[in-house]
Amino acid sequence: MTEQTKQIQVFIGSYAEASAAGVYMYAFDEEKGTLTLLDQASGMRNPTYLNIDAANRRLYAIAEGVTEDGGKGGDALAFEIGVQGDGGSLTLLNRKLAITAPSCHIQRDAQSKYVLLASYHGGRVSLVSLTDNGEIGELLDIQQHEGEAPHPHSLFFSPDGRFVFVPDLGIDRIRAYTINEEQGVLVFHGETAVQAGAGPRHLTFHPNGNFAYVINELDSTIVAFRYDAEGGRLETIETVSTLPAGWEGQNGCAEITMSADGRFLYGSNRGHDSIVVFAVDAASGKLALVGHVSTEGKHPRHFSILPGGQYLLAANKDSNNVAVFRLEESGLPVYTGYAIEVPGAVCVQGVYL
Repeated sequence: MTEQTKQIQVFIGSYAEASAAGVYMYAFDEEKGTLTLLDQASGMRNPTYLNIDAANRRLYAIAEGVTEDGGKGGDALAFEIGVQGDGGSLTLLNRKLAITAPSCHIQRDAQSKYVLLASYHGGRVSLVSLTDNGEIGELLDIQQHEGEAPHPHSLFFSPDGRFVFVPDLGIDRIRAYTINEEQGVLVFHGETAVQAGAGPRHLTFHPNGNFAYVINELDSTIVAFRYDAEGGRLETIETVSTLPAGWEGQNGCAEITMSADGRFLYGSNRGHDSIVVFAVDAASGKLALVGHVSTEGKHPRHFSILPGGQYLLAANKDSNNVAVFRLEESGLPVYTGYAIEVPGAVCVQGVYL
C-alpha cells in the first residue's frame, strides 16, 4: 500500500482459551471513529500482550507454553500481517518457548533483532533472538530477579535503545539492563527504588528524552523521573496520585502512556475505572492534574493513543469491551459513544499500515 492509502490497523490481545479467538485485527476509520474486524487468530491460551513491528509487518504475541520438563512456560509467536485493499490477515509464522515461566509482557528492540519477555509469576526476564524473516529465534538468556517476591511486569527500551528498563512490582525496583550482543545476554546495569509497597508496573518516556514516568499498581501513584541518557539512570522528581482527592475504594493502576507531543500523560485506574490525565511541564518534568474520565467499562487493563493523536482506545477486561474516545485540545478523552465487544480484552495497539 502507498503512504496515501495507509490506514490505522488495531490489534487486540486478550484472555482466551486456545479453542477461542485470542488476537484480533481491526481496521480503524478515522472519520467515523469505528472499528471493522478483519481477522482473528486462535490456538493460543491467554495471548494477553502484543508488540507490533509496522515496518516489517510483523505481530508478536505471548501465550502460555510448556517447558521441556513439563512445567509452565511462556511462548512467543510471530505473525505476518497482511493488508490489501479493505482486507487484512494474520498468518502464523512460528511459535517457540521464550521464557521458562508464564509471561506477561513482550518488547522488541528498534532493529528487530530481539524480543524480550517478562514473567510476573516467575520473577524473571528473557532475551530471544529474531530471525532475518522476523520469526522467533533462539532463547538466548534468562535473568532471574532476586528478593522476597520479585514480579517483573514489563520491559521498555530507553529512547536511544541502549538500555532496557524493567519495572518490578514485587521488589519495588526498576531494574536496568544492557544487551551484550556478542554473548547474547542481558547485563545488569543498575536499579532505581520507588516507595515501599508502590508496585511499579509500566513505564513511558517523554518525547524529549529528559524524563520518564512509572505507574505504580499497588498504591495508585505515578513517579516522575529525570532521565540521565548517558548514564542510563533515573532520578526521582515527584510522586503524584492517580485518584481524585477524597476518593476511597480499591484500585490498582495498569497502563501509562504519553501524547506524541509530550504535553499530556495518561494512566489507567482499575477500580475507579478511569483514565487520569496530567499536563506535563516540558522543562521540569512535573505533572499537573487535568482530570479523570470514565473508561466506559470495568477494569481498564490497557489503553493506547492511536497514530495521529486524535483517538484513545481503552481495553476494559472485566466488561469485555474496547471503548473509543476522541482526544480534545485540553488533553481530556471524550467518549464517542462507540465501543466493541472483545472478551477479556487486555492489550490494544494501533499502527499505520
